[in-house]
Amino acid sequence: MAERVEVVLPGKVEPEGLVIRHTPVPVPGPGQVLIRMEATGVSFAEQQMRRGRYYDQPPFPFVPGYDLVGTVIATGTGVRPGLAGARVAALTKVGAWASHVPLDAADVVEVPDGVGAAEAETAVVNGVTAWQMLHRKARVRAGRTILVHGANGGVGMMLVQLARNAGVRVIGTASARHHDTLRGLGVTPVDYRTEDVPARVRELAPGGVDAVFDHVGGRGVVDSWRLLAPGGTLVSYGSASTRDDTGSKQWPVLKILLRTWLWNALPNRRRAYFFNIWAGRALARTRFRTRLHTDLTQVLTALKAGAISPAIAAELPLTQAADALRLAESGTVSGKIILTA
Repeated sequence: MAERVEVVLPGKVEPEGLVIRHTPVPVPGPGQVLIRMEATGVSFAEQQMRRGRYYDQPPFPFVPGYDLVGTVIATGTGVRPGLAGARVAALTKVGAWASHVPLDAADVVEVPDGVGAAEAETAVVNGVTAWQMLHRKARVRAGRTILVHGANGGVGMMLVQLARNAGVRVIGTASARHHDTLRGLGVTPVDYRTEDVPARVRELAPGGVDAVFDHVGGRGVVDSWRLLAPGGTLVSYGSASTRDDTGSKQWPVLKILLRTWLWNALPNRRRAYFFNIWAGRALARTRFRTRLHTDLTQVLTALKAGAISPAIAAELPLTQAADALRLAESGTVSGKIILTA
């Protein structure tokens, strides 16, 4: 009899504290599909969640996993027949670290033929996040200059490639071991460990940059704001610098939200946003799904066409999720760490 394998985050634990559990394979309900997971990813969110630091994570215990790619093996009533047997991608926020995942059919996007599961997985949450920040928030045009913090990371690598394809000049922060990779993508690298980043960016862009994409948060977000040229846009999308802090998990995000509100209230031509990929989902679910479907399709199409390349740092089986999480937290790899069923 088939069974579902899932990884459970039981509480605030080290990666080795993750629990492998075997349960019956779920049955899709009305309007749902059952997906046999082929690839899921390790994102920064899981690093925060195991510390209890992700600002809206569910209570422990739960199955983590922010996104997945897999094949539809069963459908509930009301689902169009064409989805059966299709390879699809989906955002989940939690629940994807499992061999079988039931989801609403309206939340899945078909993966183009010829795109592998692991390759597609690199472009789901990372690709959509990068696409929406670049094109829906910052609206950066060809010939402009942007600064990408953590340019070697999952979202950073997608931002870099999408921006370069749009004719945008990119300055990217990363440790020295990743500079050759970034140069190969046409990025001007800056070593955040050994260089004065604001001073170096001002040397490279004396008039300021047209957009900054900042996942670091904390006090550094102020420097990001100050580096903007007139008419520039700051897009903050995380608080990585507070990952190991104690205290309120909401406060780091609330501080960024407060700062963006205050900056936008000033009489200047610059704008600041805190990007949350889930914004608007509760109040306008149909619009959220339409936008997600449109943007993820754009990213997967670019991936199929070779306009962006899948940056895979490592592939490990789902049962080695602890090793994958530990590797992700080491800060030694570029791109996405993939878990496979």
